[in-house]
Amino acid sequence: MKEREIYLFELALEGELNTDEQNEFNQLLETNPQLKMDYEEQKKIKGVLMNMSLKNPGKEFWDGYWLNIYNRIERGIAWILISISAIIIAGYGIYEAITNLLADTNIPGFMKILIIVFVISLAILIFSLIREKLASSKKDKYREIQR
Repeated sequence: MKEREIYLFELALEGELNTDEQNEFNQLLETNPQLKMDYEEQKKIKGVLMNMSLKNPGKEFWDGYWLNIYNRIERGIAWILISISAIIIAGYGIYEAITNLLADTNIPGFMKILIIVFVISLAILIFSLIREKLASSKKDKYREIQR
């Protein structure tokens, strides 16, 4: 279809054609049988959709829905706050341990570097394991199956 045909087609479906456009569209329908079939099909579809109505869920559904949403939001916020505070506490602890380690003159420099690398590697590993567990718990495809 050409741009003008599409424009007239849409206006005709909405019932917004003026007299000149209506005449032009009628002429297009007479000369193009495929366009006429498409137009009739779209009119039927529009009629069905206009007569369609959705069922409203009951009060019990909405009560359960909002409780579930609020519970999820509250738990999500709580987990975020716990995670942030745990990261800050762990970060501060690591910072203090590293500064005390660097200030200690009895430990050789090579050992200090190894201890720092070990602590950082351990922190990365723990963070990775926690992240993986959280991600896999959200994607449990058997969660809804009753045993």
